[in-house]
Amino acid sequence: MLRWDETIFKNEEVFDPDFLPDVLMHREQQLNQLIANIMPALRGSSPVHTLCLGPPATGKTSTVRYILSQLDHSVESVYIRCPALGTPYKIMSRVFEVVCRHQSPQTGLAYTKLFEKIMERLDRPLILVFDDINFISVDVVNELLYLFLKAPEEYGVKLGIIGTATDIKFPLALSPEVGAIFHYSTIHYPLYGYEEMKDILRWRVVTGFVDDAFSDEAFERVVELTSDSGDLRFGIYLLRAAGLNAERRGSIKVEFQDVEAVYSGGAKVFLAKSISALNSDEREVLKIVYLLDEEVAAGDLYRFFQKEVGMSYQRFYEILNKLERLRLVDFIFDKKGRGRTRYVYKRYDSDVVLEALREF
Repeated sequence: MLRWDETIFKNEEVFDPDFLPDVLMHREQQLNQLIANIMPALRGSSPVHTLCLGPPATGKTSTVRYILSQLDHSVESVYIRCPALGTPYKIMSRVFEVVCRHQSPQTGLAYTKLFEKIMERLDRPLILVFDDINFISVDVVNELLYLFLKAPEEYGVKLGIIGTATDIKFPLALSPEVGAIFHYSTIHYPLYGYEEMKDILRWRVVTGFVDDAFSDEAFERVVELTSDSGDLRFGIYLLRAAGLNAERRGSIKVEFQDVEAVYSGGAKVFLAKSISALNSDEREVLKIVYLLDEEVAAGDLYRFFQKEVGMSYQRFYEILNKLERLRLVDFIFDKKGRGRTRYVYKRYDSDVVLEALREF
């Protein structure tokens, strides 16, 4: 049994959401592409504009942050977490504070004035990272991108933009004016496979827990639940939560029962983050999916919504695609009759999702 002053954790920091490992497993190709795109900046030239596209929890943010951590002082870099800022002034203030080395005025100054001061102060190549760029208004994105993309021509600066997005169709939302000058390289981030998830979670166990503190049965269950959810962050959360549950029991080993004890609560926490990105129509579609049987044909689902709320075909399938991108549902094609039918499958237990939806 564990004494009150003992712990089974060796380094609990590795389970923090913002922890950046020394080695990023199974993202070597993406890292190499990023390095190649940023390399010109190290030679005093403009880096290559880059869009990192892929579902949530596929390593986009981690690879970009890892590359930024390796840069020397010959390059200026600004990391912008778009959902946390959102407005042109807040985003420009963040850039101003990094480049100009002091806090921006809180009021009374247009963000375009901040931009001018940034450009006047800039004395080295600049890399701007817009993380989760598709989570802010398209108008804001177009406004800011146009401003920064024209800067090399107007101010003679060296500047590169890196954007990460979970929506692979994000570039289609850019205005013609931005599209005409935003020449970017695309880096794709596929979902991690079962064995890849297992490798990454195993590294966290070995690094974060004392030796033999996590039973094989408990670890396999975490990998299984992580694979089902499609979200590696969920698995990392489960590892830590199960460890804390074992400590509450006074146990020196994490067992299967600890994983089961924290699963529902953990799933609800992660679902709440995804559901918060949905509007009322999108939450209603998700609710109906989880109220129906194990599988439902997308066409049947559409006919139901068309009858109930008059939703258009295009809007309905936009919603389904968003739910799939957020890893809330799965699509599976099956041949029935003459053609192929798309079926919508649940990724989580219905009770867990419906309970999470009740809080919105």
